[in-house]
Amino acid sequence: MDKLLQEKLKPLRERIDAIDHEILGLLNQRAQAAVDVGKVKHEFQADGPVLKPEREAQIIRRLQDLNERGVFPRESVHAVWAEIISACRGLERGLTVAYLGPEGSFSEQAAFEYYGHAIQKLPCPSFDEVFRAVEAGQADVGMVPVENSTEGAVNRTQDLLLSTTLKVHGERIIAIRHCLMTQGGSMDNVKVIMGHPQALAQCHNWLQQHYPNLERVPAASNSEAARHAAEEGSVAAIAGEAAALVWNLPIVAAGIQDDPNNKTRFLAIGHLDSLQSGKDQTSLIFAVPNRIGAVYDLLSPFVQNNVSMTRFESRPARTGQWEYYFYVDILGHRNDKNVAKALAELEKKSAFFKILGSYPLQ
Repeated sequence: MDKLLQEKLKPLRERIDAIDHEILGLLNQRAQAAVDVGKVKHEFQADGPVLKPEREAQIIRRLQDLNERGVFPRESVHAVWAEIISACRGLERGLTVAYLGPEGSFSEQAAFEYYGHAIQKLPCPSFDEVFRAVEAGQADVGMVPVENSTEGAVNRTQDLLLSTTLKVHGERIIAIRHCLMTQGGSMDNVKVIMGHPQALAQCHNWLQQHYPNLERVPAASNSEAARHAAEEGSVAAIAGEAAALVWNLPIVAAGIQDDPNNKTRFLAIGHLDSLQSGKDQTSLIFAVPNRIGAVYDLLSPFVQNNVSMTRFESRPARTGQWEYYFYVDILGHRNDKNVAKALAELEKKSAFFKILGSYPLQ
């Protein structure tokens, strides 16, 4: 039976080897084309940003559409070509990405999924440092969480978006699967459970059920909590599987988030503007004058110009006057005719108005 199986598998494996060889050759051809693009840009002194979000999105969408009836999964097309593009981009010029660290964080995972692994990593101790690193030119771009499906908006990111000069050029939504991990692989002698405040909140019910008497200590990030757990046997950390691998921590319990469909949306930030890709979204912040019906009046340009709103959140202005900023996402690029008209009308009516950026939809 085993011999017959091997005979059946042999030609199929040989075919896979031959296909892999062909793929490798094509990848090298693509890489050389990317190098040639860089040479032409340098020759014409057109050394602009190496990152082109709209172009990269168009490439991946086109391939996904071509593969509509293929066996290869649609999301895997995105994953594979994101890495191919990243590797080829790196041949032209390296890309430094800032994110909340240390290694093994969900922010790092989002950065890898969006920019690929061919990047220079710059883990930062706080969201403030991520913004500062990109603003100061220490990093080309940054990746920050903006909202979670369970806990809602990430408030510090919202505040920083209000004042930064940086622009949003992309987004990445990832599934969040929290794990409980310890140095010894059990909860024996554990006195505290550490995690980012958002993670602790996302696992609240599970923790109440299993370890209601253990102290919960907030950490700057989940990967920072994992680092502490790797150093101290009395600490259990809430973090992702990537952090467990990085810090060599056995997982005591996996998938402890209260919502099995828990997801976090991350924004890619930097100095560049993303051009129209054909399927875009625009994020903005505005404030309304203090009068009756002001919010209704400000939303009317979207209706009148057939612009769909996908997100609408308010945040106190911290002036002590009960004033609010509104964080809004709309479908379309700021340069689309109907969107541009709606935004122009909205700006005239607003007490404060800021476009965070237009970028390709995930």
